[in-house]
This record gives sequence, structure tokens and C-alpha cells, in this order.
Amino acid sequence: MDDIFTLVKEGNALQVRVWLDNTANDLNQGDDHRFSLLHWAAKEGRLNIVDMLIARGVRINATNMGDDTALHLACSHGQQEIAKRLVHNKANINAVNEHGNTPLHYACFWGYDEIAEELINMGALVTIANKFDETPLDKARPQLREQLKERAIALARDLKKIPYKDRSWLGCKTRSRDATLSRHTGVEINQLDLNQTLSSSHSGLTRKGIWQGSEIVAKKLKIRECTVRMSRDFQEEFPRLRIFNHSNILPVLACCNKLPDLYIISQFMTHGSLYNVLHGETEIVVDQNQALRFALDIARGMDFLHSMEPMIPNITLNSKHVMIDEDLAKINIDDPKYSSNDVAINGIDEDLTARINMSDYRFSFHEKGKVYSPAWMAPEALQKKPEEINIKAADMWSYAILLWELETREVPFADLSPMEIGMKITLEDLRITIPPGISQHISRLLKICMNEEPGRRPKFDMIIPLLEKMRHSS
Repeated sequence: MDDIFTLVKEGNALQVRVWLDNTANDLNQGDDHRFSLLHWAAKEGRLNIVDMLIARGVRINATNMGDDTALHLACSHGQQEIAKRLVHNKANINAVNEHGNTPLHYACFWGYDEIAEELINMGALVTIANKFDETPLDKARPQLREQLKERAIALARDLKKIPYKDRSWLGCKTRSRDATLSRHTGVEINQLDLNQTLSSSHSGLTRKGIWQGSEIVAKKLKIRECTVRMSRDFQEEFPRLRIFNHSNILPVLACCNKLPDLYIISQFMTHGSLYNVLHGETEIVVDQNQALRFALDIARGMDFLHSMEPMIPNITLNSKHVMIDEDLAKINIDDPKYSSNDVAINGIDEDLTARINMSDYRFSFHEKGKVYSPAWMAPEALQKKPEEINIKAADMWSYAILLWELETREVPFADLSPMEIGMKITLEDLRITIPPGISQHISRLLKICMNEEPGRRPKFDMIIPLLEKMRHSS
């Protein structure tokens, strides 16, 4: 079988779908020049594969070694429908590559009149100068130049030239990932440059380090005595956590399985967990729109995990097990050193993404029978044996608590100890209270998701459209 990049170039949609269905494959990986699958699909005009990748959560604004996005390539090769599809799915329309060129520069240079006009209608700026002080209008033929200039004026665009600035120092490029990262399974612990302890919890010791030039975290499972059988079970269960093909899942990259220690290795997230973002010391402001984005991200990730039935990964859903990632570097746009042009060019907007952390998976031999975060757990999950629990329904209850947390910015039952919380939920019907300030839509959704009868709670594919509607109307 040809490699995945060849399959995409040739438009072999069936084989590409088979490849994507393998959760161990990374749909954001790049080739030797960091061209991603989306780059090649856009360049070659494979609209069906572009749609397939977008539906799977591909990173729209990933860049190759020349800082080109997929939109650059679509506009360079006359792929109008693909360009429109990318922009409608939040492609940065004014993305700048290493030469300072935007997608509009290329549409103008190659004479793709319809694409150029469509880009302007969708927000492309005609006045961004590249390294050679040329704007897209300078690249266009005289007739197209006048046509685009008139269109920009009709849309009340400012025609003052935006000078080129070297923005490489901002660190706002999201590279396609090196394909070699997704091929590793086992590593030696001495291959990791572990230089900082991040946390120590009941489940393990988490340290930050460098592996293959990338920032990673290595979590050492806390086990009283690691046996050969545990090591064998670890090796068997670990591959289930290498879920690379969904943007709302943070996969485990590799493991170190060498007695007496078991390590799982994943990508380092600058902002840490959602719990840290909501309740810790952070510069991130989670407004209503961002809260809905996070809620939607988590719902999509859980829907994907539930689609893996009967092998649904054993994840206890709560804000501590959801990590916050970013597609572009976050910049305080109120800082006077950044102009509105910086914001327009770099596409600095809501690029934070919530990702369910697979390194918080509970192995079959790890912490058996122990409960550490009862505040987020369904009542039946605290009372019944694991095999008697409706996992999907219990996860929906946990999701409701998390949604409440996003809306209120409060820790559930913060004034009680975990033991008190567990006892009161099971014996005294302790439940979160919905404050009056929450919107009617969210309040109604919380009540539905926390139905006391597990079988009457919705599934994630049922609430995703509701969340999308709420977000677009907010």
C-alpha cells in the first residue's frame, strides 16, 4: 500500500478513509517538507478528502517549512471551492508565509480572478505588503487590480498600505507535526531530558522535558509494586491511547515500559488543564463565547471516544483531565505594541482548543476501586460496580458538571472534602445548584444531561448540534 501522502495526492478517498479510521494515525503529520495531508489535498484539488480531513478535526492553519498554509496552496493552484471551504472552517485568510505573501498575493499573481474577488469578499486585505514591499494589488494584472480595488472600496476597506513586519518572533505558526513522532511506541527513560517537576498526584509524578526537540511531559504511574503482569497489561493497553486523528483528543506519544517504572509521554500544553485555566492563576479570560467553544470541543472529543465502543477508553471526565491547547500563540491585543493590523494579519482570535488528555486514562491495574474526583462523577458510578455502569450515561453526567463549571467558574462542592462529597452524593442526594444567572438554554441542557435515570440522558451526538446553535447565536 502506498504511503498516505501518495494516497492523498492521487485522490484515493477510500484508502484515505481507511487510514483515518486507524486511531493510531496522526492526520496532522507532515512529510519531509512539513506538507500536511491538508496541504496536499488542497494543492491537488481533492475536495472530498479536504472535507474528510476537516470533519476529523484537522488543523486548518498548520504551516509547512515555508510557512504556507493549505489556503496558500489552494489559492496558488486555482482550487476555488477548496479555498472557500477552508475559509468557512476558520482558515486564516490573511496568513503570511516566509516571503510575506498572503493567499491573496498568489491568487492575484496567478490570475485567478474569481478566487481573488472571493477572498476579498470574505475579509482578505488588499494592502498587506510582502518582504519586497508588494501588495496583492501590485501582483495583479491592471484589469484585475482595478476590479479588486473597486471591490475593496465598496466594502469600506482602508487602502493604506500595511508595511511588512517580520513576525517569526511571535511564534504564531503551527507546524505540521513530524511524522516520526507518531511512529514511536517504546523509549528509554534516558532518552528524555526531564528537567522540571510539574505535579505529583495520587495517580503519578508528572515531569516536563525534551524529546526529539519537542517539549513533552512524562507521567510516571504511581504503583506500590510494579509486577511483570502489570508491565504486560500496560504494554497491551497503551496503544489504545495513541489517538492522533481527532483535534479534541490529546494522544499519548510513547511509553517507557521498563520495570520497576512505567511512564507515559505526551505533548506539553503551555496552559495546562482546563481546571488550571478556570481556577488557577492564568492570563486567559474565559468569556461566554470561549466557554461554549470549550464545551463544544469536549463534547466532540467525548463523542469520538464513545464511537470506539466496545473499547471506550476508561477516562474520568473532569476539568483536570482536559488540557488547553492553542493553534496560534496568544497575544494580548490590548497591548499597545500590537496594532489592529497585527491582529488582522496574524488571525489572532479564538484559537484555544480543549483536548481530552489520554494520559489520564485509568489502566486496568492502576488505582483499582479508588475514587479521587467524586464531584464530577454520576451517582450510579459511585454506587455500582464498573461492569454495571452505563459508561456513556455516566460520562454525560460528568460532562454536565463540567459545563456547570464552565458557566459558573466555580469548583463543584469546593467547601467539602472528596470523601464528604462522595458520601453526600450517594446518601443525601447532594447535587449542584443552577444559579439564576445561567442562560435558559444552558440551564435546560444541564437538567437533561443530569437526569437521575441514566437511560434518559442524551448522547453527545445529540447535544453537539445544540451547542453549535448556542455558540452561533451568542
